[in-house]
Amino acid sequence: MTHPAVKAALAPLAVAGAAAVGAAIWGMGVERYLFTVRYHALRVLPKGAEPIRVLHVSDAHMAPWQHRKQEWMARLTELSPDLVVNTGDNLGHRDGLTGIRTAFAPLRGVPGLVVHGSNDFQEPAPRNPLRYFLGPSGNVPAHKHLDVDALDRFFTDDLGWNILDDTAVSLEVKGVRITAFGVNDAHRKWDRPEQIPPVLETLDAADLTLGVMHAPYRRTLDTFMDFGADVLLAGHTHGGQVRVPFSRNALVSNCDIPLDQARGLSEWSHGGRSVPLNVSAGLGHSIYAPVRFACRPEATLLTLLPR
Repeated sequence: MTHPAVKAALAPLAVAGAAAVGAAIWGMGVERYLFTVRYHALRVLPKGAEPIRVLHVSDAHMAPWQHRKQEWMARLTELSPDLVVNTGDNLGHRDGLTGIRTAFAPLRGVPGLVVHGSNDFQEPAPRNPLRYFLGPSGNVPAHKHLDVDALDRFFTDDLGWNILDDTAVSLEVKGVRITAFGVNDAHRKWDRPEQIPPVLETLDAADLTLGVMHAPYRRTLDTFMDFGADVLLAGHTHGGQVRVPFSRNALVSNCDIPLDQARGLSEWSHGGRSVPLNVSAGLGHSIYAPVRFACRPEATLLTLLPR
C-alpha cells in the first residue's frame, strides 16, 4: 500500500506527465493541421489607389504525403489575391515539388515574388530541438541537395512569378507601380544585398517598395530600410513553432529578431523611420519535428490601402 504522503508527492508529477502527453498529442496530431489565414490592413498606398490584396505564404516545408496541407493551400486562391509573396522554404523532402505544384497551381497568372530559404536547396536533417534555445541553428550539411532549378522553373515558367534572390524587380498591380527586392537566405549567409542597389537604379520610380526576405535578421531588415522599403516581409521563424499559450513572445526565433516580433505584424524602426514588418509563422515544419503548439500554421492576407 502506498503511503498517503508518497501519493501526495506523486500526484503533481502525474498531472504534469498527463499534461505533457496531452500537449504532444495535440501538437502532433491536431494543431499542425489547423491551417488558418491571418488578416491585416496596411495604409501604405498613394491616395486614391485601389486596395491591393497581398497573399503572404512561407515555410511550406512540403512533403509529398501532406495532402491536407496541399489542398488547403490550393484553396487560398479563393481569397482573390492581387499579388503573392512567397518567403521561402517551400520544400521539405526530395519529392516535395509534387505537392508544391498542387498547392500553388490555382494561383497561376497572379503576380508573384519569391525568395529562397535553405530548405529550397537542401533536404532537412535531424536536429536536437533543444539546441535552438542556445541560438540560431548552425549550418549542418544536408544529406541531399534538392532540385531548386525545377522549383524555380515552376515558379517562373508555370506561374509567372519573379525570383528575388539578391535582385529587384518593378511591376504594376492595379495601377500601382511596385518595386520589390529580396535576398537569398541570410540564415545561411547566402545573402548578397550589395547586388541590389545597381538594379534599383535601372527601375522606374515606385509608388510602393517591398523588402522581401526569408530570415528576418536585423542586418537585413536595417539594410532594406536603407534601400527605401515601405513594407518588410519575412518567414523562417515558424513563429517559434512551439509557444506558451497566450504569450506574446516566441520561445525561440532561430535568428536575432526580438522574440515578440517572431510572428505576425509589427513595426521595424531604423534610421529615423518605422515601417510594417510581417513575419509569417509559416505553413509547415521539418519532417523531423512534426509539431505545432499554440502556433497554428498560417498564411497571411495583407490588404494594402491608401494612406
